[in-house]
Amino acid sequence: MAKKRTTKKRTTSKGPGPAVRSTDKATLARIDKLADKVVRTSLAKKDPNLVIPSRSLSNTSYNKSKRILQMGSATSDRPLFDLKTARKFMQTVLLSSGVKDLVGAGKTLSLRGMYYMSLHTIQGTKEKTLNDQTESDAVLEDLEVMLGSLREELHVFAKKRGTMIGNITIIDNGDEINCRKMGTGGYAIPSICEDSVIQFKNCEADFVLHVEKDTVWQRFNEDRFWEKHNCILTEGSGQPPRGVRRMLRRLNEELGLPVYCLLDCDPWGHYIYSVIKQGSIALAYESQRMAIPDAKFMGIRAIDYERCGLSDDVQIALNDRDITRAKQIADYPWFANKKPWQLEIKKMLSNGFKMEVESLITKDISYVTEVYVPERLDAQDWLD
Repeated sequence: MAKKRTTKKRTTSKGPGPAVRSTDKATLARIDKLADKVVRTSLAKKDPNLVIPSRSLSNTSYNKSKRILQMGSATSDRPLFDLKTARKFMQTVLLSSGVKDLVGAGKTLSLRGMYYMSLHTIQGTKEKTLNDQTESDAVLEDLEVMLGSLREELHVFAKKRGTMIGNITIIDNGDEINCRKMGTGGYAIPSICEDSVIQFKNCEADFVLHVEKDTVWQRFNEDRFWEKHNCILTEGSGQPPRGVRRMLRRLNEELGLPVYCLLDCDPWGHYIYSVIKQGSIALAYESQRMAIPDAKFMGIRAIDYERCGLSDDVQIALNDRDITRAKQIADYPWFANKKPWQLEIKKMLSNGFKMEVESLITKDISYVTEVYVPERLDAQDWLD
């Protein structure tokens, strides 16, 4: 095991109170400003127009000094009197009104709930305001960047997906939860992990180990890895949702805990790591509060097929889509100049197959918890 750091119990004192009310007031003020602009433009007999910051790849750049993705300054117009954008204009104003009601009432609602809250048939027509939830979800993301308010500040949450257990106590909406005593199920990481909802207390862990899937997390939990190695275990059920990423960022930023990622050896595992480390293109405006530039890729690695003596049975042949995706990831600016990552992707492509973390079970049911990860930690053997 890697040399342990001497740690003190860490706490954060931020909690619910005036900061929450201040944030809500700021959000309401931004919505009012948006509505006021539409009204004033209309009264002036001009074409109401919403300006939407572009969330496209072409408007996203990699900040080398901060080591995160950032959104540029490009925007697009959404005028009311244009057949191509009139519907989107209506949806944007409609959802803005819904958000204002939510924040004003001090309540939260799910993405699905926001869809139904805004769904109705337009009077005098057979036209529905929304065809499906994908439309309302996209407009809510537009509202985030337009208002400069995070989805959590809009009081909207997504379905919970992700679990945590380990040497830390947290305060969740006033309730004290000891993550050392969460049984086999663990603590379900909420969608909203801001310090107005979640505060940290009595953290004794030395690091965070994030695994890709619940199936692997269950093995680590059952083997009490977090107890033996003094850490916090998290999982994101594939690509981690915003709540999990925000939790990881806060554990790293506020408590100084290193974050190690145990993901599959395939282009999708590599992409998940990229999202955790640098942020995602679609949510580049959130990177400042979600990305973890110092996160490390623990594995599984392309060289592990040979160095762990795995059998042919674990090989999953790369298809054309995998190969194309791997080459795209290799060209990402944040990977392009990193020789270890270029060698890793090249090795996977030359192998012609990908592997899942679960493939290590072919060695022994607890090989990943008792041998693989402890050895990597001892040797500080990871990709950055």
